[in-house]
Amino acid sequence: MNNWFIWALLSAVFAALTAILAKVGVTDVNPNLATAIRTSVILVITWALAFATIGKADWSALTSRVWIFLAASGLMTGLSWLCYFRALKLGDVHKVAPVDKLSVAIAIILAVIFLGERVKTQEAIGAALIVLGVVVMVIKL
Repeated sequence: MNNWFIWALLSAVFAALTAILAKVGVTDVNPNLATAIRTSVILVITWALAFATIGKADWSALTSRVWIFLAASGLMTGLSWLCYFRALKLGDVHKVAPVDKLSVAIAIILAVIFLGERVKTQEAIGAALIVLGVVVMVIKL
């Protein structure tokens, strides 16, 4: 099994736990405040990990281009989390979480358009099945 797969699987498990814990945590709290608390915890943990594992060469790799793209990515993450917590406040986890996972199919499409990545037929079918799965899970029949 590839190393990336183990990390991706752990990411999925932690993301699933995030949804459950966030739903309970946001029940009686403003979702923006809940997002701020979550983000503060992440900030402390990630900076601690960065300082614990960083080498001198890592800092020199931080060009203005890197800063711009990482800042933009951070902005998108923040917006995603704000929307996610608002959705959890208003809806059920079993509906919010699948819609959030449409990001997989959207990321594949954007990677093809902007990064020139090639998608195999089986990967395109998988993305289509994700979209179909979301439709089946959230649309009232």
